[in-house]
Amino acid sequence: MRLRIAAVSLAAVAALAFAASAGAALIGIYRNGMESEAQRAQIVKLAGERCGRGGSDHAVRFVVGKGTGECAYRTPVLGRDLEVAAIGRLLSNTPQPIQRKAFLAIDLRTGGAGAGYQLAVFPMQGKAQLRKVLSDGQVKYLHIEKGVGTKGLNKANELRLRAFNTTSGPERGSCHILAYVGPQLVADVTDAAAGELEGQASGFSLGAVGNAKGTVGSFDDVVVRVPSPY
Repeated sequence: MRLRIAAVSLAAVAALAFAASAGAALIGIYRNGMESEAQRAQIVKLAGERCGRGGSDHAVRFVVGKGTGECAYRTPVLGRDLEVAAIGRLLSNTPQPIQRKAFLAIDLRTGGAGAGYQLAVFPMQGKAQLRKVLSDGQVKYLHIEKGVGTKGLNKANELRLRAFNTTSGPERGSCHILAYVGPQLVADVTDAAAGELEGQASGFSLGAVGNAKGTVGSFDDVVVRVPSPY
């Protein structure tokens, strides 16, 4: 199904009051099972100098090229207060020396310079990082969780990231961020400096620490949600 959300700004949603708690009710506004060429075409490259792209009948596949540390792609949904979920796989044709350093990630409030909130998961390490990337390239690690129940090569890793602004109380203007790997909550953080991020893209990334050339991964079953009521 071709959705009409492309290039839609959800600024109105961001301006509405809601409770950004772990139990907040959510409404799905975009779903993409990557089951057709038209669905896979909705996913657009956001950042990364050399990024190869392919697909199957149920996923979109990426490979990181020479001199590129990370390849980022976005959904058609733009907005400030969103939750994005996706299933990512690190594929076994990733070079063995890179496999342990490779990460799958989902991203919110991302801009063209790569700034945004990012949940990066290392399938071969059982580790998750909640990152805040600034427009100058500086990376702030908001939380690092080890002993995470990640899945290995070719296995499905269920990733979910939520970033909702708080609109009332002593934390008004801050951003409440929740990150999950499968059912496991791996980060629950409040960022008082949420205004540092101006991007609105939602999506996912593939990369590795250091030399990422040859890293191969895939994503499917992408869902974007907003808080309810809105």
